[in-house]
Amino acid sequence: MPGRATQPLWNVLSLDRRASRAGGSLQDQIVAFFRDAVLRGALKPGARVPSSRQLAAELGVARITAVEAFDRLTAEGYFVTCRGVGLFVAETVTDAYLRALPAKPSRARRAPAAEEPARAVPSAPPAPALPLATGVPAIEEFPWRDWARISARVFRERPAAALAYGDPQGLPELRVAIAEYLGAARGIVCDPGQIVVVSGSQQGIDLTARVVAAPGDAAWFEEPGYGAARAALAAARLRVALVPADGDGIDVARGIEVAPEARLAVVTPSYHYPLGATLSLPRRRALLAWAHATGAWILEDDYYGDYRFAGRPQTPLHALDRHERVLYLGTFSKMLAPGLRLGYLVAPRSLVSRLTELKTATDRYTPGLMQLVLARFIAEGRLAAHVRRMRAVYRDRRTALLAALDRHARDVLDVGEPPDAGLHLAVRLKLDVDDVAVSRAVRRHGVQAAPLSSYYARPPRTRGFVLGFANTAGAEAAPAVRRLAAAVRSRAGRATRQSED
Repeated sequence: MPGRATQPLWNVLSLDRRASRAGGSLQDQIVAFFRDAVLRGALKPGARVPSSRQLAAELGVARITAVEAFDRLTAEGYFVTCRGVGLFVAETVTDAYLRALPAKPSRARRAPAAEEPARAVPSAPPAPALPLATGVPAIEEFPWRDWARISARVFRERPAAALAYGDPQGLPELRVAIAEYLGAARGIVCDPGQIVVVSGSQQGIDLTARVVAAPGDAAWFEEPGYGAARAALAAARLRVALVPADGDGIDVARGIEVAPEARLAVVTPSYHYPLGATLSLPRRRALLAWAHATGAWILEDDYYGDYRFAGRPQTPLHALDRHERVLYLGTFSKMLAPGLRLGYLVAPRSLVSRLTELKTATDRYTPGLMQLVLARFIAEGRLAAHVRRMRAVYRDRRTALLAALDRHARDVLDVGEPPDAGLHLAVRLKLDVDDVAVSRAVRRHGVQAAPLSSYYARPPRTRGFVLGFANTAGAEAAPAVRRLAAAVRSRAGRATRQSED
C-alpha cells in the first residue's frame, strides 16, 4: 500500500487574522514561524521553501505580505535566493560553532586580575555637539510640541505620587508602555514585570555586571568596543576578556578559546559599536548555545536597534533566546535625547528582584515625573511616530555624509561597504598617520572625529575615525569632511618631510 504524501511544513501555519498586538501582524507571524522552524531544525540548511506566490495562495494572504516576510528572513540570514531556481534555507545555518562548546558548565572563578593599562575612554561630546560627533541624536528635532502638550496635561493632574519616593523597578505605567512598544517595534515578547527602568544604559550595564557575576569573573567584551561599557565592567571588578569582532560581529569561537568560563558577554548584535557589523545568524546561535551550556548571561545592548534604513530593523537576539539567558538593554538617549537619562532592562524573571534590589541600594529610583511623561508619550503613539520621522531625517544625513566622504576624502579615507543602519560610520585611514593626533587637530577647528584606534583596548589597533551623522545637518557634512581630510593630508605631508630630513 503506497505511503501517504508528506504535507509541507508550512501547512501547519495558522495565522491569527485579528493581527492583535500580542500575535503580531500576519507578516510577523510568518517570519516567526519560519524562523522557529529553522532554529529548531524542522527546516534543514539547503531545504527549499515555497515561493511567495505559493505561500500567499496557501495561506490566503496578499502576496506582498509573503514577499516582505521572505525579504526579512533573507536579510536576517535565514534564507538565501538562488536566481532562477528559488528560495532556500541558508547553508550557513549550521552547528559548526556549537561543536566548540565546553562539555559542561565551568564554575571556576579566578582572583581579580591586575588592572590593564587603561585606554582613554572616548569623552562625552561637548555641548553643543560638534559636527560628526558620535552618540548624539538630532536634538534640534526633539518633539517639543508633543512633549510639552503631554507634560502640561500631566502637571495639571498634579500626580502627587510621582513626586514621592518611587518604585525602584520603574513606574508601572512606563513599564507597560515599554513592553507594548517593544512587542510592536522590536518583536520582543515580555511582560512589564520583566522590565527594570534605569537611569541610562550605563547604569544598566553596571547593574547587570554586579548581579550576574562576582569580582574576578570573566566577561566577554567586543574588541574593538565602547570604552564606557568596558570601564563599567572593570569598575565591577570583572576580568574583561577581549573577544575580536569582525564583519560578522563578535567571534564566538574565539571567545570560547579566550574565556570559556565567562559569566557574562556584553554584545551589540544589531549594529556593532563602532564597526557597524551585524552579528551573523550562526554566531547568534552559537552565542546563545554557549550561554545555555555554561550558565552564562548575555547583555544585548541594542543602542541603535530602531534605526535601520533598508528593510525592517534586525530581530533582537533576545527574541531568539529560548532559555532566558539574555538581558536586553535599551535607551531613550538615541531615540529622543540623552538628557532624559532614561533606559530599561528586559531581564529574565529570575534576575528582576536582584536587579531591583541593587538599584534601590545605589540610587533608589529614577525620577517619577519624567517617567510619567514618557509613559504617556509612548502610549499615545508619539514615540513610534517620532522614530519613523527621524529615520527619514537620518537617512538624508547619512547620504550627505557618504557623498561628502566620496567627494572630499576618497584619497585618504576608506569607507568600505557602509551598513544600512546605525547613526555613525567607521572609516579607515589610507595613509600612515596618527588618528588621535588628527582628531585633536580637527577638534580645534570645530569638528569631532573620534579616533577609531581609541576603541581598541590593546594592539593591534586599526586607525581611522568613527563619524556620527545624527547631529550633523546635510549642509554641515561637506565642510566638516573637508577639514578632516585636510588635517589627514597635512599630517601625512609633515611625516614625509620629517622622514626626508
